[in-house]
Amino acid sequence: MSLWWLILGMLAITFLTRFSFFAWPDLRFARAIEQGLHYVPVAVLTAIVVPGMLMPEGELWLDWRNAYLLAGLLAIVVAALTRHLLATIALGLLSFFLLRWTLGQLPL
Repeated sequence: MSLWWLILGMLAITFLTRFSFFAWPDLRFARAIEQGLHYVPVAVLTAIVVPGMLMPEGELWLDWRNAYLLAGLLAIVVAALTRHLLATIALGLLSFFLLRWTLGQLPL
């Protein structure tokens, strides 16, 4: 039964945080909070992507044969230099699949 309480609690918190913007549309955050919120997407994306790059099979894999790591680093460089989302995604995916194919890691 505690699982259901956990689910209901998460539902209530999610609903209340989203509903608050409709209930109080004139409410504004402090400037420091607004500035801090600009870093949230980068932090969340980093927390999702980096473990997959460094530990694609569940263990730390720092090797030149790690296509996830190499393609990810290339995508980071492309993103930093171009600031173009489509170019970053395209070159990241292309380099990832080319590296996997070159290293013999694609099951064909």
